[in-house]
This record gives sequence, structure tokens and C-alpha cells, in this order.
Amino acid sequence: MTRRRAVITGIGPITCIGKGADAFWQGILAEKSGISRISTFDTSAFNAHSGGEILDWSRSSFFRRIV
Repeated sequence: MTRRRAVITGIGPITCIGKGADAFWQGILAEKSGISRISTFDTSAFNAHSGGEILDWSRSSFFRRIV
């Protein structure tokens, strides 16, 4: 039997329809898709050009830098 593992960070979901539990739930209730044409890199080398990007994401909003 394979053991599954999960990491619980307390941050909540970080998705293309909302960041954090409240924003994510509101995105679900508003029936947001989050899927659009990829804008953060050139997709011409690929057959797919759409995806769910997490825009305006800043890891420093959630994680502090450890040196």
C-alpha cells in the first residue's frame, strides 16, 4: 500500500481564481474559470496556448526569506 502525504501550510489555496480561502470560494461562487491565453511567457513552441496562470502572485506576501 502506498502512503500518501499532504503538506498543510495554513496559507489556503493559491489558484488562478483566487488566493486564500475566501477569495477562492468567491471565485467558485462567481463561476470564474481562471483559464485564459498564457501571458507570462512565449507559447509559440507549444501546441497549447491557454492555461490557468496565477497573476499578481508575490511569494513575499506569504513567505519570508530565510538567509
